[in-house]
Amino acid sequence: MTATLPTVPPATRPPRRRRNARPAWEEKPGVVGQTAKGGVLAVVVLAVLVPMWVVLVTSVSSQETINAAGGLVVVPREIDLSAYRTIFSGGQISQALWISTLVTGAGTAVSLVVTVLAAYGLARPGTVGHRGLLFYFLLTFLVYPGLVPSYLVVTGIGLKDSLWALILPTALNVFNFVVMRAFFQNIPGELLDSARVDGAGEFRILWRIVLPLSKAVIAVVGLFYAVGYWNVWFNALLYIDDNEKFPIQRVLQSFILAGQTPQTSGATVGVSMPPTLAIKMAVVVVTVAPIALVYPFVQRHFTRGVIIGAIKG
Repeated sequence: MTATLPTVPPATRPPRRRRNARPAWEEKPGVVGQTAKGGVLAVVVLAVLVPMWVVLVTSVSSQETINAAGGLVVVPREIDLSAYRTIFSGGQISQALWISTLVTGAGTAVSLVVTVLAAYGLARPGTVGHRGLLFYFLLTFLVYPGLVPSYLVVTGIGLKDSLWALILPTALNVFNFVVMRAFFQNIPGELLDSARVDGAGEFRILWRIVLPLSKAVIAVVGLFYAVGYWNVWFNALLYIDDNEKFPIQRVLQSFILAGQTPQTSGATVGVSMPPTLAIKMAVVVVTVAPIALVYPFVQRHFTRGVIIGAIKG
């Protein structure tokens, strides 16, 4: 008589997961979740757009409309562009706009040249003083020289009351340098070596190969520098005493905080001045508008220029 062995049930396999299934935390939210996200997004958008709308409407309002609203205007009644005509008719505000434009253009160009040369020189190992210079740049992330030494250096080399005092102290931003260096490191070294074999020098390689491949990061870093120079205020407060050399941010600060009235050209003497509040809001609009108009054209480069450039350290 043969003994029968007990049957062992086959091993049960775990249910196969669907190919397109997502984890629980990535599942599509329900009606409540979508409503909550939409509400939060709407609140954030309104928190940004409503102040901008109030500033814009107040800048094109007459004195009667401002008096009826008790200050800032929310609902426009009539369009009065006298504040903008006063700004662009000459005087301190027009001069400040020209100074800010000059500082932004010249400062962005100088900063891009310095940053590109430094980042390209330290993007490849083996350059002269590679480790020492790289350590020197990165050390500023941890150790900041301080306000008093910076002021003594700027005034000691004769930049006091000069527009170069608004450009040279911030000509190189270490964060922008790190981003651009990381982007240059992503360029294949074989491509650069082949150009060297063909007899190209370093500057020719930089101009003909590296820069055309780096338009995205150059556009993003250039926008960062332009925003910084356009919004320069603290350096102007420290180093600029001449009213004729005030940038627009310094003039805006004197209007809003110090309560000063704008100085206009002689052509506006005898003409009724627009409301002071409308002029202040018009200066705010003119201050914000250039960067707000440039940003959408550079936004498409952010992902490739900054995120890809930050992959390698």
